[in-house]
Amino acid sequence: MQPCQPFNFSSAMLRLCVDITRRMEPFQHIRMDQVAVSFAQARRKVSYGLQAKLTPMRFEGGQLTTLRNGQQWTVERLYAGEQEMLYILTFYLPRFLDHPFREKLVTVFHELFHVSPLFDGDIRRLTGRYHVHSGSQREYDRQMEVFVDEYLSLRPPAEILAFLRCRFRTLARRHGGVVGLQIPTPRLIRLSDTRSA
Repeated sequence: MQPCQPFNFSSAMLRLCVDITRRMEPFQHIRMDQVAVSFAQARRKVSYGLQAKLTPMRFEGGQLTTLRNGQQWTVERLYAGEQEMLYILTFYLPRFLDHPFREKLVTVFHELFHVSPLFDGDIRRLTGRYHVHSGSQREYDRQMEVFVDEYLSLRPPAEILAFLRCRFRTLARRHGGVVGLQIPTPRLIRLSDTRSA
């Protein structure tokens, strides 16, 4: 007999991320009540491509505005009730869930580590040629593997990780569907044109 409710991916991923941020010191600055966890539908049914992304809701240094080509911009704000969201964490389904368990965990850590240590709505800016992944995305992901090993050694509850051990089709069949929060990409809003006429 199937459960009445479809599987809520956003809720399950939020529980996992909360557990990670409580157990893992490098992630304890993250306040998950200000991170919106969502999913988007992968446009192509292929295993490669974007698995997940972190969308910061502030500019460099946590600023609400930025100057580009002489124009001042801000970003559309996002609230859950009265709580303002500083980040959107999005996973692409079914693609993300159709990867091996460990690879899925590495992806979760990869995105969470992008959150600024100041938790100011900006991304973590690393030293090196590329401020997002430092000098090498491969080295960045190797560090995420280390974090995954450490997290699993802390013996997190099996029920929190159970959904990551399933492919999308398995979850959908078992629960009668997969649902979750879907959030449109926030719009950039032009505030002024500071260029001289």
